[in-house]
Amino acid sequence: MPWTLPPRPSRRSLLTGAAGAAGAALLAGCTGGGGPSGDGTGIPLERRMREGAVRDSARLLERYDATLAVHPGLAERLAPLRAAVAAHSAALAFPAPAATRSASPSPSPSASAAAAAATPSGSTAAGRADVPPKPAEALSALADAERSLSEARTIALAGAPGELARLLASVAACGAVHAYLLTSTPGAAS
Repeated sequence: MPWTLPPRPSRRSLLTGAAGAAGAALLAGCTGGGGPSGDGTGIPLERRMREGAVRDSARLLERYDATLAVHPGLAERLAPLRAAVAAHSAALAFPAPAATRSASPSPSPSASAAAAAATPSGSTAAGRADVPPKPAEALSALADAERSLSEARTIALAGAPGELARLLASVAACGAVHAYLLTSTPGAAS
């Protein structure tokens, strides 16, 4: 009997094998972590992501404050955008556990940070030095900061837990709108 080539594996068997290998790799990756967060710090992923998002919003608020300090004539245009960024910071703050909220009248550290970010603070001289001298250029710099943060939050969506991912998506969309509003001419017809 002459020798013949063995039959080729079917496409379905190849896909099944690839799916099994990918599933095994995912399971192996899930069991190798150093704690609930997988990085050995013991701090949950959602908490770390929220704290980073609050810090990013606080930096953006500082940029708004520095711009307002250098260009007070832009206050009417920037006030609603700055207020929205402060609201984002408060929404992104990690909520205190329900038992802690009812038992203690003092706010959680995250809530305190968000509240501090919501109130205008005095800008440092270094922050003012970063603000362009012309109002149009200052608005463009703020738009760039909003756009960059919006893009970073959009990228962070991939690794965020469900509820936080929805919140980040909403805040990222709002940041994109802010970037548009900062670069558009108020009152101009489209």
